[in-house]
Amino acid sequence: MRVLPVGDRSLLVELADGTEAQALHAELLRRRATGSLRVREIVPAARTVLLDGLDEPGRVGAELPAWEIPPLPPRAGAVLEIPVRYDGPDLADVAAHWGVPVPEVARIHTAAEFRVAFCGFAPGFGYLTGLPEHYEVPRRATPRTSVPRGSVALAGPYTGVYPRASPGGWQLIGSTDVVLWDHARVPAALLSPGTRVRFVPDSTSPAGA
Repeated sequence: MRVLPVGDRSLLVELADGTEAQALHAELLRRRATGSLRVREIVPAARTVLLDGLDEPGRVGAELPAWEIPPLPPRAGAVLEIPVRYDGPDLADVAAHWGVPVPEVARIHTAAEFRVAFCGFAPGFGYLTGLPEHYEVPRRATPRTSVPRGSVALAGPYTGVYPRASPGGWQLIGSTDVVLWDHARVPAALLSPGTRVRFVPDSTSPAGA
């Protein structure tokens, strides 16, 4: 763990990997909820956690490396289901990379339970972990100039759903009509760090037949 000051009242904590970052994020939330940590925002990323608006950044920064961080707690709370049509243009490429028939991609993807590790890239975009390590896939060699809204995609260890049309280099395996970001909704983002997610075959998907 490395703790870096950011401005007058913030700290950036660097961890070894995503699992450590998620465990620290959960512990920080727990301490804030009990009142033992006073901080305005706790923002996780791939291997870092930002604490913004600390009351005592110097004290917290000095004490943090000595904290005992318990492993990520068992997943709790309701599971959000996202219906997916497994019809993405990169489905065959992902199947070849995994060494399985094309229909097996949907079965593998829907069998896993995911967790939102962190959010970023675009409003409403969550980086979801849950697939075993051997199912990691590389980004496309040439990114697309426009990925349609609702595209379900894979890159490295993550699954993501594009909340709006944008450029992107992830492997597209399907699509969904679920709205990830809605200004009229409270909160506007459907996904937040820690949310449990399952992808289910849409009735119109080949996997749902």
